[in-house]
Amino acid sequence: MKNRIAQKVLLPPISSAAPGTLYQQVVNAIKREVAEGRLRPGAALPSFRALAEDLLVSVITVKRAYEELEREGVLYRKQGLGTFVAEQGASAARTAQRLRAEERLREALKECVEVGMTPDAIAEVARQETRAAVGRPGVLAPGPRERLVSQ
Repeated sequence: MKNRIAQKVLLPPISSAAPGTLYQQVVNAIKREVAEGRLRPGAALPSFRALAEDLLVSVITVKRAYEELEREGVLYRKQGLGTFVAEQGASAARTAQRLRAEERLREALKECVEVGMTPDAIAEVARQETRAAVGRPGVLAPGPRERLVSQ
C-alpha cells in the first residue's frame, strides 16, 4: 500500500457551547463528511494531533472520536500508516446517522405523548414537517406559534 497524504478535513467549529460533547461533535461532523461523499473511501485522515490542533480540542477528544468511528466501521487504522475512510464508510455513517435519528424521533414521540398529543395530531405534525423538509434538509415547517401568527 502506498503512503497517502492525509487530506485536510474541513469540519464546522467544535465548541463547548454547541449541543453534545466535543468528541460527539467531531464524530457527527466526520460522519456527515463521509456520508455526503466529501471524504471518500480510502482517504487518509489527519493524525490525532493535527486534527486536534485544527479544531482546537485535545488529542484525547480526537482519539476518542476516531475510535468510535472505527468501531462503527466508518474509519479504519493501519499501524504506522494512519487513519482512513473505510470502503463501506459512507454506508456505515448513514446507518449510524439513521439510528441516531430514529432514537431522537422516539424521544420526541415519547414527549408528544407525555404532553397529551393524540396519535392523529402527532401524525399531522410529522406530515407537515416531512413535506417542508423533503429536498431541503434543515428546513422545517412553521411551528405552532408561527402558524398562529400567520393566520
